Amino acid sequence: MDESHTQQEVRRGLKNRHIQMIALGGAIGTGLFYGSATVVKMAGPAITLSYLVGGIVIFFIMRALGEMSVAHPVSGSFSQYAYQYWGELPGFISGWNYWFNYVVVGMAELSVIGTYINYWIPDIPTWLSALVCLVVVTLINVINVKAYGEFEFWFAIIKVLAIIGMIVFGVAMIFFGIGNAGQPVGLSNLWAHGGFFPMGLYGVVMSLVLVMFSFGGVELVGITAGEAENPEKTIPQAINQVVWRILLFYVGAMIVILAIFPWNAIETTGSPFVQIFSHVGIPSAAHLLNFVVLTAALSAYNSALYSNGRMLYGLAKQGNAPKLLGKLNKAGAPVNAVLVSTAFTLIVVLISYLDPAKVFLYFMALATISIIINWATILLVQLKFRKHHQQTNEPILFKMPLYPLASYFALAFLVLVVGIMALMPEMRYSLYIAPVWLLGLYFAYKLKAK
Repeated sequence: MDESHTQQEVRRGLKNRHIQMIALGGAIGTGLFYGSATVVKMAGPAITLSYLVGGIVIFFIMRALGEMSVAHPVSGSFSQYAYQYWGELPGFISGWNYWFNYVVVGMAELSVIGTYINYWIPDIPTWLSALVCLVVVTLINVINVKAYGEFEFWFAIIKVLAIIGMIVFGVAMIFFGIGNAGQPVGLSNLWAHGGFFPMGLYGVVMSLVLVMFSFGGVELVGITAGEAENPEKTIPQAINQVVWRILLFYVGAMIVILAIFPWNAIETTGSPFVQIFSHVGIPSAAHLLNFVVLTAALSAYNSALYSNGRMLYGLAKQGNAPKLLGKLNKAGAPVNAVLVSTAFTLIVVLISYLDPAKVFLYFMALATISIIINWATILLVQLKFRKHHQQTNEPILFKMPLYPLASYFALAFLVLVVGIMALMPEMRYSLYIAPVWLLGLYFAYKLKAK
């Protein structure tokens, strides 16, 4: 694979502010806005430790990816690195696994958009809302990369401001009693209802699965390397800031929520953020939150389609996908790869309507294990990348800290997460599907080779 050829073709239209916000948008999403309530029930206030530990592991995974992204800023990201440093089969499997994972993620985000629209306009069919959003986001992705960057920049800002606003209001309530009749709430709720570890260490360990899934998408910043104007500068900046973002947005937000509300009083059916804004007494809180969650879903689908288009483009350049998918339009966007990804997303959405109870669950189970496979691939390829550079004495501009201990620690942690999944009935069947999926990709590769 001639990586310089790829670099000459895709347009470097993503500026530093785009890369920063894409990395930030990848780190926060519906997992924080809606999924955090379920996780709180598993561990209580100690969930903040789960997010902290998960954030450290994510930082190591991101630094492993960043090390390779700065050395080789190409479209296709870690599939390209797997292809280059591990072999054709790992490159084929990792690329198609990542693509399918984000088709499923895109399907999930698209399927809930109609529900959010119905909050304001109940008469519009959910499939129509999903279809309109699919068309609009597809058009954004085929115009040029700068259009995608602008869209993601502003939508990420909305998410960020919503969380910062919630934290500011929460802190004001905790220490100054604003929104609570002038009576400071204090921090006692963090330990007053069964202690800081109400579910014991077991609850913290079990919560790690859902915590890690909520971080899915942070690796998107590696995909942007091929279209960053100055990847040597912007990629390291974005990756280094992932940790403090996780500290602020996940740990900080959860501390504020759990200080204001007793952890055992938070309802799992809604968003803790809704409860915060309602408690503060903002009349338009529900509408504001609905708008924020809608933009978060659109942002997630936009990112999923962007990454899928680039991954298919990279696979086509490797010879692991039809050559037609390696074609770019005049603006430098992989239009065919984006349109094919859109078509598959649409098919999966239609299938989910036919039998939503079963089909959706099976696809989501596959998506969860796919995230683990993606991250493990990044770490394994980074080890091979380092071995190659040690043999050739090539300089590494953005070194991963604590190598190789950090790489092995993160890999061991991912193995632990898979082990925890085996103990959870709602997650266990994804472990049966994963080997079948990987075997299917292996046979597809062999068929392609013939």
